[in-house]
Amino acid sequence: METSRNPMLNHILVELPSEIYQRLLPDLECIPLRLGQQIYAAGETLKYVYFPTTAIVSLLYTMEDGRSAEIGIVGNDGVLGIAVFMGGESVPNRAVVQSGGIAFRMPADVLASEFRRTGILQSILLRYTQSLIAQMSQTAACNRLHSVEQQLCRWLLLSHDRLASNELIMTQELIADMLGVRREAVSHEAARLQDAGLISYHRGHIIILDRAGLEERACECYAVVRREAERLMSLGSPKKSSLRRAKCTTARRTTLET
Repeated sequence: METSRNPMLNHILVELPSEIYQRLLPDLECIPLRLGQQIYAAGETLKYVYFPTTAIVSLLYTMEDGRSAEIGIVGNDGVLGIAVFMGGESVPNRAVVQSGGIAFRMPADVLASEFRRTGILQSILLRYTQSLIAQMSQTAACNRLHSVEQQLCRWLLLSHDRLASNELIMTQELIADMLGVRREAVSHEAARLQDAGLISYHRGHIIILDRAGLEERACECYAVVRREAERLMSLGSPKKSSLRRAKCTTARRTTLET
C-alpha cells in the first residue's frame, strides 16, 4: 500500500484494537483533499467524518464582513467532525484544507454507532475532543494577545507536527486568512524569521532550519497545546512513538506557495 494511503498513519486509527479497526475498515474511503477545498460550511449537517493522514484541515470562523480566522487545525493527530459523536448534527464553523493530501472518509452514522458502544474508541475520541478544545481555546487567546510573529511561529510548529511528509504547500493569502491578518504581515514576518536564520524563504518556499529557534520565538501557546495533546492522546505509546521516529528520519520542510 502506498504510504500516504495507509489509514494507520492517523493517530486515532492506529491506536484502535484490531477488532474495532477491522470492523471500521470497510467504511473507510481513501480520498484526496485539495489545497483550499472546503470540506463543510457553517451550519451544514455532517454526512462524513475525516481521518487525515497527510492532509491538514483548518477550522475557520467567518464573520459577516467576510473576514475569517482559524480556531484550530486537524491533521494526522485526529478526526474532523467531532459534532457527529458529541451530540450535534451541524457545526458553527467551516473546514478548509490547509495542506493538500490524503484523508480517510467514513459515513457519520457509522462512527456515531461505534461511539455508542462505549468502548476504547469512545475513550480515544473523547480525549481527542478535549485536546482539540484546548487547542481552540489557546488559539483564541493567542490571536488576541500575541504578535503576528508569535502567531506565525505557533502556526508553523503546529502544522509541522501534523505533517506526514516533509512538505506543506499553501498560499500566503490563505495563511493570512487563518491568522486573521494582512498578507503583507505574513510576508514581513516570514522575512524576519529568515533573517534570524530560523527558516529559508525563497520564492514562496520555506524550509525550517532551526525548529528549536522557532519554538523560542513562539509564545507559550504552542507548548501548552503540545503538552496537552501529548498528555491526553498518549503520544508516547509504542505505536505512536514508532510513527514519530519514522517521521524524524526525513528532513522536515515546510513550503508556502505564493
